[in-house]
Amino acid sequence: MSNKRKVIVTGFEPFGEHAVNSSWVAVQSLGEIIIIKKQHNTGHRVPLLWTHHEHCEVGCWIWLRVIRTNILMLFEELEQLGLGEAVELYVREVPVDYQAVERLLPSLWKELQPQLVVHVGVSGLATTVTLEQCGHNRGYRRLDNCSFCPASQCCMENGSDCIDSVLDMELVCRRVNDSDIGVTVSVSKDAGRYLCDYTYYTSLYLGRGHSAFVHVPPLGKPYSSRDLGRALQAVVQEMLSLLELDCTEEERKTQ
Repeated sequence: MSNKRKVIVTGFEPFGEHAVNSSWVAVQSLGEIIIIKKQHNTGHRVPLLWTHHEHCEVGCWIWLRVIRTNILMLFEELEQLGLGEAVELYVREVPVDYQAVERLLPSLWKELQPQLVVHVGVSGLATTVTLEQCGHNRGYRRLDNCSFCPASQCCMENGSDCIDSVLDMELVCRRVNDSDIGVTVSVSKDAGRYLCDYTYYTSLYLGRGHSAFVHVPPLGKPYSSRDLGRALQAVVQEMLSLLELDCTEEERKTQ
C-alpha cells in the first residue's frame, strides 16, 4: 500500500440548473462511492444530491425525490473503471460553497498527502471534456449555494493572480485524443471564476501545482455517463504518466 500513488478525484454537488451534476457522476465511475444516501425500501444506493435541505420548501423535497428516482438507472450503468492497482484512489463530492472548500481542501491535502488531486466540474457551455491549465485568484462575484461569495472576491488575498498546473495539459490532451476513446478533449485557460476556478486555484496553491481541473459537459450533451467516466479515466492516467516521467527525470539529474 505504501508504494501506491495516492490520487484524489473530486466532483461537485448539484447547483443552479444542474440538478444532476455530471462531474460527480463521472467521478463515481472511477471508484468507490464515498458520499451516499440509501433510499428507503430499495436495495439501491443513491448519492446525496443536496446539502442545504434546511432551506427547502415542501415542493423542493418532492423535487428531490423525483430526481433521486430518475437517476437510479443512471448510476446502475456506471462501471467501476478504476485507475489501476498501482493507484490508491480517493473520490469525494465537493459542496458548491466557498467556505466549505476553504475547510475541505487543506484537510484533504494534509491528511492524505496525495501525489495528484484532480477536480472535475460541469460546464453548461462545454461540448468537449476540457482540461484547465491554470486557476485564477481574483474575480469571484457569483453567489454559491449558500448565497455567499468572498468579500475580497479572491482566493488568497496575497496570492499571485494565476497559478499553472505542473502538468502540460496540451500534451495530455494530444495523448488522450490520439488514443481514440470516442470523446473529444480540449484545453482551456479560463476555468470560469466560480467554484470550479476557486477550488482549482486553492488546490494548486496547496499542492504546489500538483493539481488538475477537468470540465465536463452536462449528461447527454453530447456524452453519456459511461463516455465521461472513460474519458476521465484516460485523462487521469495520462496525467499520472507525465508525473512519473518528471520524477524519473529529476532522479536522473540528482545522480
